[in-house]
Amino acid sequence: MTNSPFTPGIVPARLDGRVLQENFSDLHAPLDAHEALVAADRCYFCHDAPCITACPTTIDIPLFIRQIATGTPEAAAKTIFDQNILGGMCARVCPTETLCEQACVREAAEGKPVEIGRLQRYATDRLMASGLHPFARAAQTGKRVAVVGAGPAGLACAHRLAMKGHDVDLFDARPKGGGLNEYGIATYKATDGFAGAELDWLMQIGGITLHTGRALGRDVTLDGLCAEYDAVFLGMGLGGVNALRADGEDRAGVRDAVDFIADLRQADDLARLPVGRNVVVIGGGMTAIDAAVQSKLLGAENVTVLYRRDRGAMPASRYEQDLAASKGVRFVFNAMPVAILGNGAVTGVRVEYTRAEGRSLIGTGETFDMPADQVLKAIGQTLEDAPDVLTIAGGKIAVTGPGRTTRKGVWAGGDCAAGGEDLTVTAVAEGRDAAEDIHDSLMG
Repeated sequence: MTNSPFTPGIVPARLDGRVLQENFSDLHAPLDAHEALVAADRCYFCHDAPCITACPTTIDIPLFIRQIATGTPEAAAKTIFDQNILGGMCARVCPTETLCEQACVREAAEGKPVEIGRLQRYATDRLMASGLHPFARAAQTGKRVAVVGAGPAGLACAHRLAMKGHDVDLFDARPKGGGLNEYGIATYKATDGFAGAELDWLMQIGGITLHTGRALGRDVTLDGLCAEYDAVFLGMGLGGVNALRADGEDRAGVRDAVDFIADLRQADDLARLPVGRNVVVIGGGMTAIDAAVQSKLLGAENVTVLYRRDRGAMPASRYEQDLAASKGVRFVFNAMPVAILGNGAVTGVRVEYTRAEGRSLIGTGETFDMPADQVLKAIGQTLEDAPDVLTIAGGKIAVTGPGRTTRKGVWAGGDCAAGGEDLTVTAVAEGRDAAEDIHDSLMG
């Protein structure tokens, strides 16, 4: 059956171009110079700052905020990039409300943290706008490293290795580098082609050659890379999507939310993107929230997120849930789809209420039908084409320490590796730390 998004009820141009442009504008306007100084002045510059501990990349947050406060935002950006070379994107997409800002002393005392994310964006944007790259390569080592996956983990690893003097070949299956940053982030969080601009800026370090359209298992093999290179880093993310396991899942109008978001990110004209009138999103993570909000922004009249557990168990932060609700997205908790209704194209979803018994989840037998002409699946991704020679743990590549796999000379990080949270900032930290370990290993 053809699973085309262009089915009855799923049409483009539900809103005119002016409204679409406004809907998909920057979620948070950047700070100007005066606003940045005022925001920086609220920082206590704690000696044992809990915000640093809460940051997966351990950026020295009090230091960079003090540098902004003293009128040197470019120095602040260098402090950020020392630890997180993708600090510009992380400033836009990090769940700061559950990381550094949640740990902020001001949050505990007043319920209003220092705006760390916006200050980070202010500093990094200033330096990147100058066109300068704050790092230079060390003397060339003569070592060559293959990095598979040009997403956050791969880019962080490649940059750190290049900075250490190694030559890096960076392989990615898609037509563009950037990975999740280019294809998987909600459009209103990274506007004006920022992901591509950040990639170009990062590549200024030199020593990195990007090869697009090259997938592991299809175009390159792990054995081949191990034979040709001194080390290999795997950061290709999760390419597969979990099955819904509900009757009628193959009906037209049912698609993966990650593909829906990728189409949005790559669209030249949002008015040409089709969206349903009644959209149901199945899942509870950030992908579900991003798909739901953007469906609403494209003009869907009714958007509902179905999540099988209660609100407290939802992986997406309460901030993101509230953002979706403010855009008109409806949530139905303790409910799971049991059938996709329709004759060819989807017309609705049959939903069963659930209840938790310990860690188990069971259906109550009580069902209801929800109208839908478009269903977006956001129920998690799986690792595709994992090399057989690597140990797999929980559906991901097993690693120890700074990303060492069970095969000598091969490291892994980001979403494809076991352990850690599936966050951009976590992927950056894992790529960076693996690069340091690769360097130590190569240099003896």
